[in-house]
Amino acid sequence: MLSLPTLASLLLLAVPRTVYADPCVAFDIDFNLLAFGFGGKDFNAGPQDSWTSGDATDITASGRPPFDGVGTTCYLAQFFNAVYVLNGDKANPSDVHIYDATKKSWSTQKVTAGTFDTSSFKAILDHDTNVFYAISHGEMWSLDLGEQTVAKSDALSWTDVQTTPYGSDYDPTMALAQNHIHFIGVPDVPAGSVDIFVIHFSFFQPQPQSYSGASAFPATHGQTASFFQSEGVQQEFAFIPDDGSMTYVINVENNSTSTLAGPTSKDPKAQYAASITALVQLDSTGAVSFIPYKQGDASTNSAAKWATVAKIAAVAPAGTSASGTGSGASATGASGVGTAPAGTRLPASGTATGSASSQTGGAAAGSNGAFANAASFGSLASALLAALAFLQ
Repeated sequence: MLSLPTLASLLLLAVPRTVYADPCVAFDIDFNLLAFGFGGKDFNAGPQDSWTSGDATDITASGRPPFDGVGTTCYLAQFFNAVYVLNGDKANPSDVHIYDATKKSWSTQKVTAGTFDTSSFKAILDHDTNVFYAISHGEMWSLDLGEQTVAKSDALSWTDVQTTPYGSDYDPTMALAQNHIHFIGVPDVPAGSVDIFVIHFSFFQPQPQSYSGASAFPATHGQTASFFQSEGVQQEFAFIPDDGSMTYVINVENNSTSTLAGPTSKDPKAQYAASITALVQLDSTGAVSFIPYKQGDASTNSAAKWATVAKIAAVAPAGTSASGTGSGASATGASGVGTAPAGTRLPASGTATGSASSQTGGAAAGSNGAFANAASFGSLASALLAALAFLQ
């Protein structure tokens, strides 16, 4: 006779499981746009002048991370044509995954985290030293990637650099330019000004730096991305406040601020990446858009508008960023594109997989996939409960 725990276990196994992905975007050294973790795949959208039509190229390769971590981020190491992925694997959050964009191959660098909190930090990758600097709970940490385009056999380690002047309550907004880290929204620092950490001297400047401009950027939390140069270090970075009202571009060479239109998707959980001539947004539904940018040309920039990266949308529509992988049976139902609130990771449209069978999910066109899944589960649950009643 079957026992109650056995039937309960069967009932739990019947529950559909969705594995969500946390994708990210980055550039290679030719400033082709790379999109990682979209529906279990990775794509190359090519150069900027081709983004508005056609399909992105599938570059999915073995050894890639599952992109199921929380707050996955990608960084271009410009000198080495490598992309480093942090928090790309929920099961191994301290790993750094390395994509060699020249060889189109992946490797995984083991990292010893120590007391560094991999679940709560903000980081930048310094252009010249190829060292990550991260802020976690008011402490600054570093991780030296050297000249790596492939993982080493020995583990790397996060190193405690020093305590920041800002306390553990400060939620960092960090930007990189001229090998300095710029901190926005620091307590008691006014709008239009930042605090600065000088990387090469490991030194927090005692006074804030003011950046003039017709519209001072607010002293608030937001997201940033540094514009690359064809040669040399970044000189400008974009700052997008959480409300998405405006895009501010701060030039650290002439201490000025200019503005671009705010993104169409007002998403405080969006990620951003920049090339030399574009700022790209990946919002939390998986939609990718961009605004063109011409350094030093205020007139052109003021007229620029955000547009969808159609090449990525064609192969990975917004709302289909689930990885679709996991142990045991995994099922995902149909989801409405762009209908989730900001910050919600949407599941991929419907493929159910398991060790014994594979079935394309979803009811007839126009039906509610979630309802169909619930109905199927309800039927199975009823059958199991009836079996329990009979056995008793």
